[in-house]
Amino acid sequence: SAIRVVSCLYLRLLIFLLAILIPACASSIPDGMGNLRVTKKGIRLEGISEFLLPLYVKEIHSRKDSPLVLQSDRNVTVNARNHMGQLTGQLTVGADAVEAQCKRFEVRASEDGRVLFSADEDEITIGAEKLKVTGTEGAVFGHSVETPHIRAEPSQDLRLESPTRSLIMEAPRGVQVSAAAGDFKATCRKELHLQSTEGEIFLNADTIRLGNLPTGSFSPSSPSSSHSRQTVYELCVCPNGKLYLSPAGVGSTCQSSSNICLWS
Repeated sequence: SAIRVVSCLYLRLLIFLLAILIPACASSIPDGMGNLRVTKKGIRLEGISEFLLPLYVKEIHSRKDSPLVLQSDRNVTVNARNHMGQLTGQLTVGADAVEAQCKRFEVRASEDGRVLFSADEDEITIGAEKLKVTGTEGAVFGHSVETPHIRAEPSQDLRLESPTRSLIMEAPRGVQVSAAAGDFKATCRKELHLQSTEGEIFLNADTIRLGNLPTGSFSPSSPSSSHSRQTVYELCVCPNGKLYLSPAGVGSTCQSSSNICLWS
C-alpha cells in the first residue's frame, strides 16, 4: 500500500509539472509554439506538418515563393459538404487515377475565366478554340457528334471512317465538303448514291469524265458506215437510268433494246 501511495504522488507531481511547463513554453514565444505561428490573418505552419485527424479550415495558402504540397501514403481526398453535412463534391488523387465526383466539373482559363472544359450528367462541353487529337488511332465516338467545323492540320489528310457501320453527315441547311488545294475522293465497295429529293444534281467542271462505262453493240443499217477503229462514242441512257457508250454514227446509235439495257 505504501508503494501505491508513492506512485500516486509521483504521478500527481508529473501532471502538475506538465501543467506548469506547457503554458510556460507557450508564453515564452509571443506568436506561437515551434513551427506554429499565430498571425493577424490566421495560423502559419513552417516546414512539414502532420494531421492525424480531420482538418477543418476555410482557406489554405502557401508562401508566395513556394508551392502547396498535400501528401499522403495512400491518397489525398478533398471533400465539400453543405450546411447539413452532406457530401456535395469530392476530389481524390490516388496512385492509379484522379477522380472527381460532383454535379458539374469545370476547367477555366486563368486569364479571362472562360470555361475551357465542362462536364455534367447530360453533356460535355469543350470551350477551347481548337480540339487537337494526337493519337495514332484518332478519336472514336460511340454516338453522334455535333460540330460546325472539322478540319485537319496543315499538310495533313482528314479522314472520317466507320470501319463496320455507316457514316452519316446531316445538316438542315446543307453539308459542304471542299478541298481548296487538292482532290476530293469518295470510294465505296458497292453503290454510291447521289440523290436530291427536291432539287437537282449539278456537275460543274471544265472536264467531266465517266470511266469504265460499258460499251453497247450497234448494228448499222449500211455496212459502209462501220470503221475499223472506233474513236468517238455516244453517251446513252437506258430507261432505268443506266449509262453506256455506243459507237457514234451519223445519227443516234442509242437503242433501248441494247444488250446493256436488257441485262441490267
